[in-house]
Amino acid sequence: MERTIVAGAIGNCVHVAGTVNFLRIAEELGYKSVFLGAAVPVEDFVKAIRKHDPAIVGVSYRLTPDVAEGLLRDMKSKMEQGDNTDRRFVFGGTPPVCKAAGTLGWFERCFDGLENPRDVREYLGSAITRSSEGSVGDTLIERLENSSPYPLLRHHFGLPNLADTVDGVRRIAKSGVLDVISLAPDQNAQESYFRQEEMDPALDGAGGVPVRTPEDLSCIYGAGRTGNRPLFRIYSGTRDLVKWAELSARTVNNAWGAVPLCWYSALDGRSARTPKEAIRENQQAMRWYAEHGIPLEVNESHHWSMRDAHDTIGVATAYLAAYNAKRMGVCHYVSQYMLNTPPAITGCMDLAKMLAKIELIETLQDKSFRPVRQVRAGLLHLSPRLNIAKGQLAASTALAMQLRPDIMHVVGFCEGDHAATASDIIESCEIVHGVLRNALAGMPDMTADADVQARKNELIKEAGILISAISDIRCATDDPLSSPEVLSATIEMGMLDAPHLKGNPYAAGMLNTTVQNGAVYPVDKGNGRILSERERLSLIKERALVCVE
Repeated sequence: MERTIVAGAIGNCVHVAGTVNFLRIAEELGYKSVFLGAAVPVEDFVKAIRKHDPAIVGVSYRLTPDVAEGLLRDMKSKMEQGDNTDRRFVFGGTPPVCKAAGTLGWFERCFDGLENPRDVREYLGSAITRSSEGSVGDTLIERLENSSPYPLLRHHFGLPNLADTVDGVRRIAKSGVLDVISLAPDQNAQESYFRQEEMDPALDGAGGVPVRTPEDLSCIYGAGRTGNRPLFRIYSGTRDLVKWAELSARTVNNAWGAVPLCWYSALDGRSARTPKEAIRENQQAMRWYAEHGIPLEVNESHHWSMRDAHDTIGVATAYLAAYNAKRMGVCHYVSQYMLNTPPAITGCMDLAKMLAKIELIETLQDKSFRPVRQVRAGLLHLSPRLNIAKGQLAASTALAMQLRPDIMHVVGFCEGDHAATASDIIESCEIVHGVLRNALAGMPDMTADADVQARKNELIKEAGILISAISDIRCATDDPLSSPEVLSATIEMGMLDAPHLKGNPYAAGMLNTTVQNGAVYPVDKGNGRILSERERLSLIKERALVCVE
């Protein structure tokens, strides 16, 4: 039997847009398609099937369910007369008509428009092979290969109660809207899981789910072994990162690790580790993931931008994070690009900043280091007015699609008001799926905008000046860009700095920034003049050329 699909709208139905789209996808995947058109009489439909001998028959009807059922029963009866070929029959229509079609027990699959756009592609096959449970891959790389060009969807989830989290994971998995559940342990667990005697019970559930045993994690993971069987990943912990890595790989089959370079330290108060200690331990965790062949994300750059650092520092630290991951031996590197951060940045300047990051990071790409693009909306820009936030989520997603992402890190529209429940996550993902459905059909290339390109080139130049200045700090090392001593020194001196770090004993806290024309620049505090990166560094040059132990 030839790899052929015959499809059309039966009876008196003239609505064929869905059928045409179905066949278009089939042709992209290598099928030969035969479009029968609209309002095809039952007898003509049956004759066409016997003439073309297809592997798959697609039948569409979008009008009255009762009429559809009669037409389909007639067609089924005629097909059963002398046709013993093992064909696959699929149906497309409105939800009520699909319900009627489903009662016949004839169709392998009914598409009612409620499914995710990539479900048709997955059904038809190409490189995608679902398991009997509906999985499209048990590792990140498998899922990426099977989903492309449709990005994977990721969302974080963790409620203050373990039982509620387990139930929510099951609901999310059954919905099929999400590919990766990013499990959020509470702050007690992130900092003190391996030192539980230090935990304050009054803080249980603050910031996530209170996991206290490996069985807790395994139970959550088990709840997700249904529906589309989403992958799991988990926060890194804010200390004991290698122990966390080992635990997460064992209990939730961690799809990829995520560690910072300088953060989860005394800089942000999420642990008591000094920046130097944090960098050293974070690098050890990076090396562990590399040795175990697990992809890694280094979520560094947006931490600086969230604290109002200027765009050049955001771009430079994105490069430093990727550089360190590569130095530690990581092969598949998940690079996160957080838009809308800080919230005052405009879409035009946001694209420029992200394109600058991408261009610098992907200079590191070779056979042993392969970046994966992950985009997301900025957490701080979402309004507590939920309907406004839904619009912001959709707008940010549309902008992020300009970056051609592999992973879409969905941020729940509700985050400006409350932590996302399972229902919030499902709704947020459906909003994003709606944007993706339109965006993947074709959009103008906003990255070609002259202002975007000019700012991108400016940031690449300015970030290069900062990276070069850090490289000049030798401090008895051949590789300053991965030296904990050098990197922590740059923070103490103010080469890497942010306005929110003022008063922090481990940082200079001298940086002043302003938003102008939608971009974030450093300014001279005395006169408010925007500084070039060379000028900014010259103000701290004497400190920058001395290695601070």
